[in-house]
Amino acid sequence: MSVVCIIPARYASSRYPGKPLAELRGATGVARSLIERSWLAAQEVAGLDAVYVATDDDRIREAAESFGAKVLMTSDTCRNGTERCAEALGQLGDGVEMVINLQGDAPLTPAWFLEDLIAGLRADSQAALATPILRCDGETLAALKADRAEGRVGGTTAVIDSEDRALYFSKEVIPYTSEPYATDAPTPVFHHVGVYAYRPWALHAYPDWTPGPLEGLEGLEQLRFLEAGHKVRCVEVAARGRKFWELNNPEDVPRIEAMLAEMGAP
Repeated sequence: MSVVCIIPARYASSRYPGKPLAELRGATGVARSLIERSWLAAQEVAGLDAVYVATDDDRIREAAESFGAKVLMTSDTCRNGTERCAEALGQLGDGVEMVINLQGDAPLTPAWFLEDLIAGLRADSQAALATPILRCDGETLAALKADRAEGRVGGTTAVIDSEDRALYFSKEVIPYTSEPYATDAPTPVFHHVGVYAYRPWALHAYPDWTPGPLEGLEGLEQLRFLEAGHKVRCVEVAARGRKFWELNNPEDVPRIEAMLAEMGAP
């Protein structure tokens, strides 16, 4: 049985067209595409048996193959990354224990986030999938609130129950809190990290489920599992001094480049 990582990538993003090919400079000043940096992040993860880029665009395919990635071509009818992973899984056949969806806009994802995620899903036999959450410090919470105040989606937040199962995910900053927090102080808000570990049965079934109203309102693919009545395990991960942010908008590029430089990424 194998653990397979799939990085879904599409060119036609409504908020940021061509995002997977956006170039990011690291500590050495070398520019690498977002999809390459996401693929490099996956190479650091222990316990993965294979890593693939899944796309419907030849420009992304050519870029991925140029740095050595294996590519699975999928249709242009996939409505989100989970559906693209499901189609890619259909090409891989049997023998897959777990599929990791490392979304192609998260090049800052530390290896231990995915390693903890794999262990978290194995530990919860009732969950259809697992996803990481990171407790916001005061600085991250302030950045999330600032983005929302300026009309941007800067990240997704999650609320969980007493058994670390997801109650809800939102592009709003939830739960509400008016308390000011110091820059490095822990807060009650969890930043959802856009990575998933699916059981194959759940991933195969996902495209056949009708998207619910909450998924439509929020534009969050993971809500389809909750609306269909399936359990989503949230695995709290530790930053260990690393900053985390996804590339959601062009305005995020300088922030992510600064974080890449800080962590010494080439």
